[in-house]
Amino acid sequence: MEGSTPTVDPGLAAALRGLADIVLPPPVSMLPQTWAWAVLAALVLLVIAFALWRWLRYRELNRYRREALSALRLIEQRIGAAQTRGTALAAVPVLLKSTALAVWPRETIANLSGKGWTGFLDAHSGGPVFPTAAAHFFEEAEYRGPAVLASVPEAEAKAHIAAARHWIEAHHVRS
Repeated sequence: MEGSTPTVDPGLAAALRGLADIVLPPPVSMLPQTWAWAVLAALVLLVIAFALWRWLRYRELNRYRREALSALRLIEQRIGAAQTRGTALAAVPVLLKSTALAVWPRETIANLSGKGWTGFLDAHSGGPVFPTAAAHFFEEAEYRGPAVLASVPEAEAKAHIAAARHWIEAHHVRS
């Protein structure tokens, strides 16, 4: 029986020849079929565009914070060495003042010093940001020279940097 091919029934062969392929329906269009879907798609696109615009605006308005934090990181790297600690600590109050000048009018910021300056910093941070030692440092740092500031212990200097970082990150700008 090997090698023999099965015989096809002539009636079956005629029935198979009479069959036609399955006719597939046309593909379904992915375009909206009603105007409501088009309106919904337009609204979704508008919401996405508005959210993107708000995010870009927020990012641009807070660019000064990123720049100040970057400068503070550079200052913080110089705190570790005793020979550069004084100049680094002298740069921290200058950085805070230039950060404040980026968003508040010069007339408001430029003449502040001492307790008025730390009061301003606390008032715009939502509460007291600076511990007593840090507040005292920021009140008097601009009147001390780098030689005097170099004698500040490293741990205390890092605490002052942390207070400055917290203010830069958390201060509130009221319109």
